[in-house]
This record gives sequence, C-alpha cells and structure tokens, in this order.
Amino acid sequence: MDAAPTPESPRITLDPENVRKGLGQLVLTVVELLRQLLERQALRRIESGSLTEQEVERLGLTFLKLSEEMDWLKGEFGLTDKDLNLDLGPLGKLL
Repeated sequence: MDAAPTPESPRITLDPENVRKGLGQLVLTVVELLRQLLERQALRRIESGSLTEQEVERLGLTFLKLSEEMDWLKGEFGLTDKDLNLDLGPLGKLL
C-alpha cells in the first residue's frame, strides 16, 4: 500500500538577520502586550483615585519613555506596529 503523498514542508531559512528580526519581533510583541496591560491597570487605578498626583506623573513619564524606547527598538529591527500584532487565527489579532 502506497503512502499518501505529503506536501513538501516549508524550508527553514537559517539567515542570521531573519533570526535576529524574528526574535526581536517576538520579544517586542510580548513587551507591547505587557505594556498595554500595565497601561490599562494604571488607568483603572487613576480613575479609582488610588494614586497620588506624583504617582500619576511618574506613571505618565514611564509610559512615555517606554513608548519612545519601543519606537526606537522597532526601528532597529525594521518592524512596525502592524508587525507586532500577531494573527492568532480564529481568535483574531493579538493586540
């Protein structure tokens, strides 16, 4: 009995630049997801009035600096915001 033909598996490209960019994309996607979660939590705390003015100011500056660093890192890896929004199939987009 002959085995059913299988489609040829995709070839893995072992180009160091592709590995670097792919790893950068993965790490930056996780960082962006965490940033968004932390930002939502901070907004809830601000709206509930549980933070002092100094804490609100410090959070604002921290998120601003993080955004600037993320923009710089995306540029270093040649990535855009769209590149970080992974498609999870039937679940939709990650971000």
